[in-house]
Amino acid sequence: MTEHNASGYMEYADRVWHGEESLLAHFTGQFAGGGLVRVAERTGFFPAFANVAVFDTGDGLVLVDSGDFRTASQLHDAVRDRTQAPVSTVVYTHGHVDHVFGVGPFDREAADAGTARPEVVAHEAVAARFDRYRETAGYNTWINRRQFGVPSLNWPTEYRYPDTTYRDRLTLRRGELTFELVHARGETDDHTYVWIPELKTLCTGDLFIWNSPNAGNPQKVQRYPVEWAAALRAMQDLGAEVLLPGHGVPILGAVRIRQALGDTADLLESLCTQTRDLMNAGARLDEVLHGVKVPPGLLEKPYLHPAYDEPEFVVRNLWRLWGGWYDQNPANLKPAPEGALAAELAEAAGGARALADRAARLLARGELRLATHLAETAALAAPADPDVARIRAEVFTRRAAAETSTMARGVFNWAAAEASAVAEGTDVATELTRSDEGRRRAAGVISVGVVDDDSCGCAAVMDDIAERGV
Repeated sequence: MTEHNASGYMEYADRVWHGEESLLAHFTGQFAGGGLVRVAERTGFFPAFANVAVFDTGDGLVLVDSGDFRTASQLHDAVRDRTQAPVSTVVYTHGHVDHVFGVGPFDREAADAGTARPEVVAHEAVAARFDRYRETAGYNTWINRRQFGVPSLNWPTEYRYPDTTYRDRLTLRRGELTFELVHARGETDDHTYVWIPELKTLCTGDLFIWNSPNAGNPQKVQRYPVEWAAALRAMQDLGAEVLLPGHGVPILGAVRIRQALGDTADLLESLCTQTRDLMNAGARLDEVLHGVKVPPGLLEKPYLHPAYDEPEFVVRNLWRLWGGWYDQNPANLKPAPEGALAAELAEAAGGARALADRAARLLARGELRLATHLAETAALAAPADPDVARIRAEVFTRRAAAETSTMARGVFNWAAAEASAVAEGTDVATELTRSDEGRRRAAGVISVGVVDDDSCGCAAVMDDIAERGV
């Protein structure tokens, strides 16, 4: 088993680049307790599920992002173990909750000392995001419970809003360093990447996350793959020698950075071009989804594995962006209630159990997608039938096990738990936590999905991580 500690973090990052280790150790927070990692001159890095970059300007500290609520105190301790210099500025690369909840300890520190709290700088759309999060807290609670398998999760309603906002570009001079903030729509509409020219360092936020780009996410708001690819090309041209991502390990070296950004842009550009061409040819959504193909070799790159989002979902998001919600199937324009349709189909098939049995046979043949349709239809037609529910649970358990992305696995695991709860007379939370893996997820170990195999041998320590809430 490889030892994972902060002192060996950059060597670990190099092995990840070469595909010799997986990202599991990083994403599960095994380095977060080791303090700041010195990446380069004036540059510290807090490696966690959501990373934080810390820059010593010679006149205070600048943080790019601040991590999530679970690591807020760890981040503060890691910074203070290194320096007592005040935090003058925190830049949010975007408003996702895993990047904006680490400012609190520094605000409290300033209040206790009677000094100015850090200035939070972000794109002008971040405040609107926080407003929306507060208004849709219930919905976000449910979709994130499902996505990450955490039935006790509750979406926050209080946020540290920015003090200073900008629209297109903003240059901040702090001490001896310059921070060039550039707006780029991509995973979000409020995204910022940060370029520090004196250090040739690029902070990408979630425009680069060591995964296939999160440009499709089926339960979240619109993503922007065209603008995202353009931002990647612009970042390529900067000549960065250090890349600090929002998630995943740093990349050192101009050649590697150009390659990683370019490959990611290639993937998005190909998906956009193929989707647009099929739409222009009059194809239905179904034809587009099954017609777009990823260029060979890209998803095998260590930084493009579809472990969080996946290309099929990006295609759907492009359809939504360019074509609206109508999938060109006229039966779906003004559909019957899905339960009523399921009842009719079940009656035509000889009953809900006949549909469920057929789903089981398809499952045995490895026809997972077809089995899913029939099992779900059977359950809609007979929602209280325990035999139908057992087959539905088996189908979705198999579906989840066959998927690589957090998005798909989360939805399918939740559906399997719903079905098992019907079959066993329990509830979703009980069924989600029957397995060791389910208990780790429910304890709040949010990761970005299946990170290949456990080639780094880290799985044995995950129980301890869950207990500590890292």
